[in-house]
Amino acid sequence: MAWTAFPYPEKEYTYTAASLKKSWAHLHLGDVEPFPDDKKVQDAWIAFHEGEFEKARKLGIAAGGAGITVANKAQAIYANYIEDDEAKALAHFDEVAKRAEAQQATSPNDPNAYYWHAYALGRYSQGISIAKALSQGLAGKVKESLSKTIKLAPTHADAHIGLGTYHAEIVNKVGALIGGMTYGAKKDVGIAMFKKALELNPDSAIARIEYANGLVMFDPKAGLKKAEELYAEAAECDAHDAMERLDVELAISEFEEDDDA
Repeated sequence: MAWTAFPYPEKEYTYTAASLKKSWAHLHLGDVEPFPDDKKVQDAWIAFHEGEFEKARKLGIAAGGAGITVANKAQAIYANYIEDDEAKALAHFDEVAKRAEAQQATSPNDPNAYYWHAYALGRYSQGISIAKALSQGLAGKVKESLSKTIKLAPTHADAHIGLGTYHAEIVNKVGALIGGMTYGAKKDVGIAMFKKALELNPDSAIARIEYANGLVMFDPKAGLKKAEELYAEAAECDAHDAMERLDVELAISEFEEDDDA
């Protein structure tokens, strides 16, 4: 069955190989993915940035090598933002996590092989509930892959966001004491991760959104005002591709909900 189409069909984001290369530094500031030499992989990335996520997955898998990263990102972003069937979304995340884990074996020095494993496993964990994920040992795997990502690519802003969210989710679920003693989760470390992500990628809407969510998870009352400010900033960010548009639209919806509350 075909995937649901990108929900903003107007052709705002169109790329050629030349324009993709020119825009690459901004588009991939968060994940530090290198520009590919392989034309087939370039085509997969063009499909991704234009919002054709199913096509990007197919082209990426067909290209192999660095194309696997495109496939993983396209499928994970689709599952997170567009797929509204929970069971299907979980199946997508599970598939990405397994494919990324296989990619680690063939490309052990590729930071995004670890990042997309962590991202997919983290979203899968949120889908089945953090409590279940903790009981299944998934949290440790997420943290391990994110830490490996940063070890291989210290400027990987998205991995810093992921680790910030890890600390926030754990502290929110089991409390600061157990979270720190059992899982190494700490509020100050989590906040430092979010701040580092914004330092590395200062125009990022998703860094602001996840930082806001983290603040509320750490302390719903004390974190609310700053979270609202971050949502407002995220809603004003410029979108340069389909994924960034999804981030901005998410921020707008969250900001509007806060106004209505």
